[in-house]
Amino acid sequence: MPLSLIPRFCEDVYVIHCQGRIVVGDEEKSLEAALDLGAREVSRLVLCLSELDRVDSTGIGLLVRYASRLRKRGGDLRLAAAPAFVLDLLKLTMLSGVLQVYATEEDAIASFLRQAPAEKAHGKPGPRVLVLDQSPDLCTFVKTVLAQHGFDVRSASYVHDARILLQVDKVDYLLLGPDSPQLCNESVLGSLRALVPKAASLQLAANFKTQDALDASESLLQLFRA
Repeated sequence: MPLSLIPRFCEDVYVIHCQGRIVVGDEEKSLEAALDLGAREVSRLVLCLSELDRVDSTGIGLLVRYASRLRKRGGDLRLAAAPAFVLDLLKLTMLSGVLQVYATEEDAIASFLRQAPAEKAHGKPGPRVLVLDQSPDLCTFVKTVLAQHGFDVRSASYVHDARILLQVDKVDYLLLGPDSPQLCNESVLGSLRALVPKAASLQLAANFKTQDALDASESLLQLFRA
């Protein structure tokens, strides 16, 4: 099966779900382009291999090369949900100690996220906020504005990722964007709130995305002042 890639960001971790094969040719080039895109933004990448059906020596070489490249920048490339044939291949080639493999995508992402508190230990973080909205650009705007006012902000465009973030690190505020109702129903939102029962839940206005940037910034900060 030709390689199909579904990339996304979970906070500052770039996740790529692979389906098909990683072999020399177009498939290898497609994966390299996806890895390049992620590596331009962050240094922590997760490759989910649960639906991989073949990988050749060139494909393994590509993974090792990117893992080495990212480690030089203080990051890493970690594999998740690798099929048995991949685990056997890594063991036989004695590369299981070179490429870190985690049982699930959640475990691989969380392994990176748990490093964050230690890296921030020298600073005094402000109130912690999780922003949930389908738009990565809206999340970036909110994170940037709040960070300028001393908040420690995470963001998620998927409920699945929000759960991972909340299981790793608790927050003081759960901020729901205009499109968050499209992400989940009330019972799912309730399950998120259950992970952070002491967090205050805030909701951005329905017209937040179309507001002038200055007006949007002021309305955002007003939520927290209230």
